[in-house]
Amino acid sequence: MNAEATALEASIEVPNPPAEVWALISDIRRMSRWSPQVVKSFVKGGVSRKGAKFFNINRDGIKVWPTQAQVVDFEPDERLAFKVKENYTVWSLNLSPTASGGTLITQRRETPKGISSLSHKLTDRFFGGQENF
Repeated sequence: MNAEATALEASIEVPNPPAEVWALISDIRRMSRWSPQVVKSFVKGGVSRKGAKFFNINRDGIKVWPTQAQVVDFEPDERLAFKVKENYTVWSLNLSPTASGGTLITQRRETPKGISSLSHKLTDRFFGGQENF
C-alpha cells in the first residue's frame, strides 16, 4: 500500500450464515475479538447502532494509542461501518450470503477525504510508515 491509497479490501468466505456472523461483529464492545490491534472498546451508551460513538484502546507491540469513532452505517445482517475521528478512515464490514449458505465477509478501509496529516506523521514516526501499518 502507498500513502496515497484510498481503499484497501480483503474478503473471506465462512460457512456460517450472515445472521450468525452479524451477531459476532455488530457488538462493537467485542471488536477486540476480531481486530488485531484493538485491545478494548467502549461504546457510549453501551449499544451498537448507527450514530453510536465509541472509544478504542489499540496496541501494536509496546505501542498503545486511543482512537474515537462513530458508527456511520448499521444494516443488520448486511453492513457495519464506522469512521475514525483521528485519521478520517472509514472501516466497513459487508456481509453477503453465499450459495452454500455461508457468508462472504468483505472488510474495507476507505479514505474518501484522505488520511489526516497528524495520522500520516504519527504513522511514519511510530509505525514505520503506511506500508507497515
